[in-house]
Amino acid sequence: FRGGAELLFDGVKKHQVTLPCQPEPWDIRNLLKWIKQNLLKERPELFMQGETVRPGILVLINEADWELMGELDYKLQDQDNVLFISTLHGG
Repeated sequence: FRGGAELLFDGVKKHQVTLPCQPEPWDIRNLLKWIKQNLLKERPELFMQGETVRPGILVLINEADWELMGELDYKLQDQDNVLFISTLHGG
């Protein structure tokens, strides 16, 4: 989490997680639900909108824009690096 997004997660920028086993492969959609339930500490409306990230949150999967990877439908692989960067700034 970067660009201020880490403030919603107790200021922790890096989380290394092991996702629980489930019958279907994990995708970003399910990862976001898991993050909301397990890591997000405050103001979920600043991170999520519906089942996706809110506008202004850039998502990178292994350093590539998630729009190139299938966004919510991207199937996570072992050792994937998912980065959330807030591009929203107050003033």
